[in-house]
Amino acid sequence: MSADLSAPVLSGAVLMRANPLSKLFAAGIVTVAVILSIDWVSAAVVLSGELLLMPLLGVSPRKLLLRIWPLVAAAAIGGYGTALLAEKTGRVLLDAGPFLFTEGSVGAGIAVALRGLAVALPGIFLLLSTDPTDLADALGQKLRLPHRFVLSALTAMRLAGLLLDQWRMLGLARHARGAGPDGSPIARVRDFLGQSFGLLVQAIRRATRLAVAMEARGFGAGPRTWARESTFSAVDLWVATAGAALAAAAVTAAVAAGTWNLLLT
Repeated sequence: MSADLSAPVLSGAVLMRANPLSKLFAAGIVTVAVILSIDWVSAAVVLSGELLLMPLLGVSPRKLLLRIWPLVAAAAIGGYGTALLAEKTGRVLLDAGPFLFTEGSVGAGIAVALRGLAVALPGIFLLLSTDPTDLADALGQKLRLPHRFVLSALTAMRLAGLLLDQWRMLGLARHARGAGPDGSPIARVRDFLGQSFGLLVQAIRRATRLAVAMEARGFGAGPRTWARESTFSAVDLWVATAGAALAAAAVTAAVAAGTWNLLLT
C-alpha cells in the first residue's frame, strides 16, 4: 500500500469539509504552543488532543501509523539521543559506562520526542485531509497571495507523493542492475546516498518540466479566474476553535504543573 502523504485519505472525513485556511490556522497555533516551551507537559497535552481528534481524519490508528512510522522512529531516536547527551541531573536511573541516564536527562529526552510528534502530526493531518487544489484556491481567493506562491504550494503537495513513488522505483531499478547494498553498513550508507542523489536529479528535472509547462500554458498571465469558490462553514469555526483551545490547554497545563520553560529565556 502506498504511503502517499499528499493524498486525502477519505473524502467523507470531517476535516475534508473544512477550509484549508482554518486547518492551517489550527495547525499553526498548536505548533506555536508546543515550540514556545521546552517541557513535556505541554507536548503531552497537545499530542493527546491530536490523538483524540484522529477520528475527524477518518483513518484508523493502524493506517495512520503505517503512513507516519518514519516520523515516530525519528522522534524516538531524537529522544534517546537527547537523554544520552543532556545534562545529568536528578536521581541516576541507569549507569552502564558511557550510557548514563538520570531523571533530568530522561525527562529532556521524553520532552523532545513528544514535542517532535506533537509538531509533526498537525502537518500530517493537514496533508491527509486537504486537496492541493482546494489549498491553492483558498490561498489565492482568501489571502490574495501572488500566483507564483500559490502555484508553488500546489505543485509541492502534488509532487510529494510522486517523490515517494520515485524513491521506490529508483530502489527497484538499482537492485535490478545489481547496485544494491551487500549488507555491510558502509555499503548501505553508500547506496542510500547514491539513491538520494538520483532522487534529487529526478526532482529537479520534474520541477523544470512542470515550470516550463505552466509558463507555456499562461499560468499567472492576466487576471485570475476561479472554477470554484473557496468558502467557510461552521466546520471551520469548530476546527479553528479546537486548535485554539488545545493550544491554550497545553500552556495552562504546563504553567499549572510548573514545567513551563519558555524557549527564549
